[in-house]
Amino acid sequence: MGYCDSVNKCCPGYFVLDSIAPPKVHAPMKKEITIIGGGLAGCEAALYLAEHGWQVRLYEMRPLTQTPAHTTDKLAELVCSNSLKSTRLDTASGLLKAEIQALGGKLLPIAASCQVPAGHALAVDRDLFAAKVQSLIDSHERIQVLRQEVVGIPPGLCILATGPLTSDALMHTLSEVIGAEHLYFFDAIAPIISAESINYEKTYRKDRYDKGDADYLNCAFRKEEYLNFVEALLKGEKHQAHEFESEFFRDIKFSYYENCMPIEELARRGVDTLRHGVMRPMGLETPSGYKSYAVLQLRAENQDLTAYNLVGCQTMLRQGVQKEIFRLIPGLEQAEFLRYGSIHRNAFLNSPAVLNPDLSLKAMPQVYLAGQLSGVEGYVECIGSGLLAARIIAEGQTLLPEETILGQLWRHLITPEKGSFQPMNANFGILPRLDNEPREKKLKKMMYSQRSLESLQAAISPQS
Repeated sequence: MGYCDSVNKCCPGYFVLDSIAPPKVHAPMKKEITIIGGGLAGCEAALYLAEHGWQVRLYEMRPLTQTPAHTTDKLAELVCSNSLKSTRLDTASGLLKAEIQALGGKLLPIAASCQVPAGHALAVDRDLFAAKVQSLIDSHERIQVLRQEVVGIPPGLCILATGPLTSDALMHTLSEVIGAEHLYFFDAIAPIISAESINYEKTYRKDRYDKGDADYLNCAFRKEEYLNFVEALLKGEKHQAHEFESEFFRDIKFSYYENCMPIEELARRGVDTLRHGVMRPMGLETPSGYKSYAVLQLRAENQDLTAYNLVGCQTMLRQGVQKEIFRLIPGLEQAEFLRYGSIHRNAFLNSPAVLNPDLSLKAMPQVYLAGQLSGVEGYVECIGSGLLAARIIAEGQTLLPEETILGQLWRHLITPEKGSFQPMNANFGILPRLDNEPREKKLKKMMYSQRSLESLQAAISPQS
């Protein structure tokens, strides 16, 4: 298993990708399926089903039809951060990874082989990761990749995993099938800069509270520098999203995923919002012991360490304004931008209103939903939802235990809420409370993880 029998001994606990054996499964009858969308969810589902004897037609519209956020034609391209978050079992993201591995997930081992230094987080060289996924799928004898845009729902069994950048034509088709149950929102991505352009005399390597290796570069602000940076963010001219001015989107109400909130929008919440959030200095003291007023972290973008991502700096600012403002960050005065931050359209459905308990559309039960379009938020969550859809189709998977992150994400997609439906990511708050919960937070989280993995193994083990 990926955790210790003794919770006290395994804190802080790390999820080890190859430490959990995949469950035994019964080989399904030979079937055919269409998967629309070559992102994380679609690729996970395709690989799982193909490995279990299914003939898969995987449609990806790129490069024939490009999106505002993608830069390549590769499958499983990561368009926002290159981090798949923590691997520690005392985090919800680490637990989710362990659950996916226990269920036989295919993409996480590939991600581990493309890892770049990021402390206890699983961050990857995104180009290498996409290339490896592309190669594995292209070489699989039971997967056929078709590069064309799908504008309608194909006949037969289908997984719809087109993601938040689903094409207008397909969105029109969906709106005709399920009605006006869509919610739309903006998303923003952070800039990437050249490692050669960083002033290393003003930065230092350290992981927060020295939890892991010193994999992050840190840019420390003094109070005046921070206040100037926030003021510039507030005055910066934003990009106008012309693609949203079309008739199809004119009357749509836009919002943001909280985890992808543009940095300038966070700054509008108050002058101290950033330094109490993504730029929190606690645990990131300088080598001299000086406690900075705020700290911005840089995370490696590739294995060669030639590029760095500005953590938490997703933005809607115009490119010229980005260059001026982000060069106010100590150590980035001469920053060379390899990719500017940008905004793009995202979409998800009101899943509890349109999905059956098995994640198929009520209006078209042969069509299953997976990925961000279904209302999960985050890379690993998308991988998990693709795996769920594949297992449901291949094995008639029953609802996973409520003690698991995946089980609760599944329930979130099919359970009506009092308010409006909003996307969900992995967090311990969605799990049932423990009996006699300890006060120590890390111990409590490890107990959540141990309970989850035990209940999951019990659910997927062959019945005696």
